[in-house]
Amino acid sequence: MTPPRRQERAEDAANTIRHKAGHKEEVAARGKGRSVWFGLGMFGLVGWAIAVPTLAGVALGLWLDRILPGDFSWTLALLLGGVALGCLNAWWWVSKESQGD
Repeated sequence: MTPPRRQERAEDAANTIRHKAGHKEEVAARGKGRSVWFGLGMFGLVGWAIAVPTLAGVALGLWLDRILPGDFSWTLALLLGGVALGCLNAWWWVSKESQGD
């Protein structure tokens, strides 16, 4: 006979596995209705999520370079900052959509 403590742990593990399997089934069932259009829309969303902060960073950098001339390139710095911000933004959107929220 299995000791009670070990049996409780085995039951807890089985319940955890059942819960995770049920969650994966729910997620899979929600994802069946997604079409090619959904994928293209997500592709466009990711593109715009990166492009807008990048272009905003470049525009702000060009303006700052005109106002504050010097050895430091605001355009390049804010271009890189915009790309980084855009990538974080795109990652947030994709992770939010993959969770189904």
